[in-house]
Amino acid sequence: MTASVENPAAPDDAAERKEVELVTFGCRLNAWESEVMRDHAQAAGLTDTVIINTCAVTNEAVRQARQTIRRIKRDRPQAEVIVTGCAAQIDPGQFAAMPEVGRIIGNAEKLRPEAFRSSAVSGGERVSVGDIMQVRDVASHLVDGLDGRARAYVQVQTGCDHRCTFCIIPYGRGNARSAPAGEVVDQVRRLVETGHSEVVLTGVDMTSWGQDLPGTPPLGRLVRAILKQVPELQRLRLSSIDAIEIDDDLFRAIAEEERLCPYMHLSLQAGDDLILKRMKRRHLRDDAISLARRLKSVRPDIAFGADLIAGFPTETEAMFENSLRLVDECGLAYVHVFPYSPRPGTPAARMPQVDRAVIKDRAARLRAKAKEALHRHLTARVGAEMAAIVEKPGFARGDDFSPISLAAPARPGAFIRVRITGVDGDALTGQALEAVQ
Repeated sequence: MTASVENPAAPDDAAERKEVELVTFGCRLNAWESEVMRDHAQAAGLTDTVIINTCAVTNEAVRQARQTIRRIKRDRPQAEVIVTGCAAQIDPGQFAAMPEVGRIIGNAEKLRPEAFRSSAVSGGERVSVGDIMQVRDVASHLVDGLDGRARAYVQVQTGCDHRCTFCIIPYGRGNARSAPAGEVVDQVRRLVETGHSEVVLTGVDMTSWGQDLPGTPPLGRLVRAILKQVPELQRLRLSSIDAIEIDDDLFRAIAEEERLCPYMHLSLQAGDDLILKRMKRRHLRDDAISLARRLKSVRPDIAFGADLIAGFPTETEAMFENSLRLVDECGLAYVHVFPYSPRPGTPAARMPQVDRAVIKDRAARLRAKAKEALHRHLTARVGAEMAAIVEKPGFARGDDFSPISLAAPARPGAFIRVRITGVDGDALTGQALEAVQ
């Protein structure tokens, strides 16, 4: 399981119109679920309501959520504040103790339309959080693209059966469950019909997709089914995946399917074997390096992202150096750096901790290495041509996830060819050549 902590969504004009405002923390799956909740809340006719979709991957993510709740209630004292997401699922009591919060809704409950009906909001229980471990299905919800974004996400899986020693997320998401392949294909087809060029498959532990379905189909089979049955789809992207679980079908799809984006975000976490074992990961550093080399050999244009934790309990300087070297040895382009913070209830929180000042220093060094890696990746793209999707006027995202500043505006959502002309900070500069569609 991996998740990245993103900045919460900035308030939009909805606040002034006294309608429903969503503030989302955390992973792409949370972003998708926020759009499901937006649809449910609007269908229920809610007004002057703020829904906070929390993340629990780090203590900092929880702190930011609590801080945001206080700020919003201060700015909009009449608004009803509903808190949901992983932090609310895991520890609803901490939010129930906040006078600013009107209701707390669990991760399963938040996807049910009845949770947002006016009667439920005004007269229901203040805390509606069930036992996530008893949930056995993946609710099917169709979202016609994320509001204000060029691409659309489709949830193919949720929950996680692994128990990494640093991770609290399984207790917020429950056990691994998969959406049936037919439902996924239908959702992708609908999104293409409504004008989306790119679809991102997302989940908590996405490479475990299919293990609970009849015949235990691998993720690669789902990817091939989507590309075959929805030929109009321009581009298919995968969110974070577990490196050790890339099946043969998925490997061949990466090698052979041009419409599958040449970008893999790998859940690596560390580059030292002993730390990986203490994390209870299922791969070693050589597994990660070997996979990156194999993928590069069959898809030379592929780029890699990864999650790395700095300062895991018992990490020595030599162990940390192994993580630093992994950035170069795997040829990583995009690195999400997480300073380790103990999460109560996890085994790692009971291990000998690294000094906070040391963790801060190592995270800074790892971020500096990540910046070097990104610059190297971007510089290598200068002079090339690539497919890109326009996210907003003057800005596109390459099929290898590279950010591109365009010399001239192009229609948001357009799928274009771009000649890369240079590097400007943390982005490429490019000239649009033609529209692919």
